[in-house]
Amino acid sequence: MDDKLSREEVLHVAELARIAISESELEKYQIQLKQIIDSVDKIKEVEVDDDKMLIANWSKETTLREDECGEMLSPKDVINNAPRHSGNYIEVPVVIGEES
Repeated sequence: MDDKLSREEVLHVAELARIAISESELEKYQIQLKQIIDSVDKIKEVEVDDDKMLIANWSKETTLREDECGEMLSPKDVINNAPRHSGNYIEVPVVIGEES
């Protein structure tokens, strides 16, 4: 059994993903993509009887508590409970447009 995908197959996947890959990346991806496909094929071999599949590992219904109205926190308490804040704003990490 071949241990890597063909050049054309990897280039096709790269084209579908709209990514440019270098020659060294192409060789690496030939092996890695083949390993992924082989792993998926192993999973497909598992015999499963659809009638006995469980969605959850318990049979009782989940007991939920009733919603109750309570006191609201003051804006000052909310800000003071935040890990980081600046004035009246909670600071969060930048995730869009951040350069590494």
